[in-house]
Order: sequence, then structure tokens, then C-alpha cells
Amino acid sequence: MNLQKKLKLLELLEQKELIKKYNAINSYFPEKGKLRRELYTKHLEFFSLGKTKEQRLALAANRIGKSEGMGGYEMTLHLTGDYPDWWPGRRFNKPIQAWAAGDTNQTVRDIIQLKLLGALHDLGSGLIPKDKIHNITRKSGVADSVDTIYVKHKSGGISELALKSYDQKREAFQGTKKDIVWLDEEPPEEIYTEALLRTMDTSGGASNGIMMLTFTPLRGMTKLVMAFLNESENQDSPKAVVTATWDNAPHLSDEVKKTLWDSLPPFQRDARSKGVPQLGSGAIYPVPETDFVVDDFKIPDHWPKSYGLDVGWNRTACAWGALDRDSDTLYLYSEYYRGQAEPSIHAEAIKARGDWIPGVIDPAARGRSQKDGNQLLQNYIDLGLKLDTAFNGVESGIYEVWQRLSTGRLKVFRSMSNFLFEFRLYRRDEKGRIVKENDHLMDCTRYLIMTGIEKCKTKPLEVVKKVEYYTSSGSNTGWLG
Repeated sequence: MNLQKKLKLLELLEQKELIKKYNAINSYFPEKGKLRRELYTKHLEFFSLGKTKEQRLALAANRIGKSEGMGGYEMTLHLTGDYPDWWPGRRFNKPIQAWAAGDTNQTVRDIIQLKLLGALHDLGSGLIPKDKIHNITRKSGVADSVDTIYVKHKSGGISELALKSYDQKREAFQGTKKDIVWLDEEPPEEIYTEALLRTMDTSGGASNGIMMLTFTPLRGMTKLVMAFLNESENQDSPKAVVTATWDNAPHLSDEVKKTLWDSLPPFQRDARSKGVPQLGSGAIYPVPETDFVVDDFKIPDHWPKSYGLDVGWNRTACAWGALDRDSDTLYLYSEYYRGQAEPSIHAEAIKARGDWIPGVIDPAARGRSQKDGNQLLQNYIDLGLKLDTAFNGVESGIYEVWQRLSTGRLKVFRSMSNFLFEFRLYRRDEKGRIVKENDHLMDCTRYLIMTGIEKCKTKPLEVVKKVEYYTSSGSNTGWLG
């Protein structure tokens, strides 16, 4: 290859690197590879909820990409109007008016501004492509800080994003309607309220805007966190919460996670690694997850199984357990978690995991459902579930669960994400009362341990043979029963 061709090749390679550098957003959430899109389930859930929920909170661990890969990524798509084909969330077909805010002017500059623009001497090396940056205005009084970013929208107009900080106080968040407000780090209550008002349409015209919150709950169970957690139980609420831990971030290797864990003060580990608000003495089960969470494995056929069922219109939950009689250890290996569906839908999903498995249900299900006037227990039995009522002594049940957890006789499969979500938030209030939100699988576990274990049943021989036949023939390699 002669010198002229080599120089031409180098020039092409440099151009390719520049295109990649100044269009970095195109490399996020690829379809294939080690960091492929399908592995980022929590990020995709956060995006998808934007289609139906006006207020979303990413209550997440540090380093999982909540600021860059959730808030910053989505904000950039809305500013430019360039949505990827796979985008599951809300779309704007016109330029937007938006705010992004954080703790202080300095943290906004060093985090939000840097992630969106890149360094000021190299604009376009952040999430917003270089050719989409129409203009920026500087903020007075804070070195190298940007006040407003103007972005070219696909429709032909200009989107406008103002950068704000909580130390500017509530008055700085007064103003006209905004399409999007992104709060990165937990805001003071008065700023949250003022910013929320900016996203609400009071003219009877267009729909409300979007509020995104992305933070690690280092302040504990604040009023704002509790409001989101409590209201997220209601399917009709405009609020939604997505929790994410280090395990939901494929870009974090085991080595990196260990290094991060070792560097954290013990009292911050749950918040920073799992996005769990500090519960202090209010935690009902003060047992480290490392003591009972295990990797999934195939349950032996000779282990007897049963399940606990908690029914309700806003949420119906079910937890399956298998008992290792040799060690008297109960393994929670599967869960069901769904809201606003008819009993027939729940019953079919439960039977699909093994219609021979007996279950126990909240004795309150003997009463009548306000929704349809039928006795729920009998309704589910008529739908084919093998059910009995569970003992529902709450405090005694909690004690038995704690005994098993603390002695290593209760294990939980790592895939039971909804169970772990509830476990991390299961708490008492300042008066010692159990907080009755996000506790459905916690109740299922009590029913299972107090009554379900004695109802446990081993898989019938004919079912075992049927599974072996299907598997050996190759006609069905899935899990049955």
C-alpha cells in the first residue's frame, strides 16, 4: 500500500471516530453484544412507563446509569425528536420546553451538563449530537456553567433546555408550562411541588408533561419516596417507581461491584448498591440479603411444593416454595405479581406453574369481593386451584419468617425481583405498626411458612413421567410443573 492510500485510510478512520464521538447516543442500548438492550430491563421499564405515567422515579443504586442511561438518554431523545425504532416510551413530534435540575450549580455542571454536552471545549461529545446543538448560553457567576441549551428538533424547530439547581430555591422553579422536568438527585419537597406544577396543563388543551426523577435514596424513607412507593400500588396513579440494583447493570462486572462494595460505609451499602432507602430500626427483617439469596437452580422432583396467595384488585401476588426436608430449608423459587386482572387470569397463570401444587390463601378471601360480590376463595377453587385458608397471625408469622431467615432455613431465588423489592421496603412506622404497602409477597411468605409447609405436596409420578417423555422426545423442552 503506497503512502497516499495509507493517508487516505487514516483520514477515513479519523472521520469514522469523529462521527462516533459526536454521535455517542447512537451506541447506547445496542441490539446485540454483551451490553445489548434486552439486558437493561430496568432502563427499558423506565422508558416504557413514560407512555402512561406522568411522574416516574428511578429509585436506583449508584453507577447503574440512572442519570446518563435513563434521565439523560431520554431527555436527549425528546430534545432532538430522533427516537430509535425500538423506543417504547412517549414521543414528542414538536420541539419541547424542558428543565433539568440537580443539587447545586456545581453538581449540575459536573454531572447533567457534562453528560448532555460533553466538555465545553468539545461540545457534542456528550449525549446530544454535535450537529444538533444549535446554541448554548452561559450562566453568570459559575465558571464553565451553561444556563440554557438550544437543540435542533427533527421537526425543524428548536427545543430549549434550561439547567437549574435546588440551591436557587423554589422561586427559580416558577414559570410557564414545561413539557419535561428532569430532577437528578432528590429535590426538596417545595421544589418538587413547584416543578410538578410546571408539567401540568390547566388550559384543557394538550396532555400533561413528563416529570422524571433519578436518584439514590441516601436520605432514607422521605415523604417524597414514600409518596411514590405508596401510590405506585395504584394502577390509576400518575406515579410509577422503577427500582434498580447493581445486578441490573450489565456493564458492572463482579470485580467492579466488589471494589465498590468494599469502599462503601456499611450504613450506605444497601442504598448505594440496591437503591434501598435506609430503614434503620424500622426494618422488619434486619437480615442481609447475602444470607438468604441464592442463584436459581432446578428444584428436585422429590422436594414437596406449595404456594402462598394474596389476592386483591390492585395487586394479586403468589410465592411458590419447595421444601428440602433433609435440612428443613424452604426455597422460594417462583413468584407471580400482577394488578387489575380478573381471577380467571390469575388462576391460569398459577396453574401454569403446576396445577397439582396446593396453595394457601389469606383467610379474608372467604369474604366477598367488593368488585363482583363473589366469595373469592370459592371462586378460585372453582377455577381449579387447590386452595386452603392460611393462618394469618401477623406478628407470629413475622417471627417464624425471621426465625427461618436468621437460621438459614429460608432461601430465595435471585430471580424473585418483586419479592426482593418488597423485602427491602418492609418496615414499621414510628409507632411500630407494619406499613401496609408493597407487602403482598411478604404476606404470601407468611402464609406459606405458617400453613403452606404442612400442605406441601410432591409432584405426582404421572406428571414426572410426562415431563420426562416430552423432554426426551424433544417436543417440549420447557419446564412443566
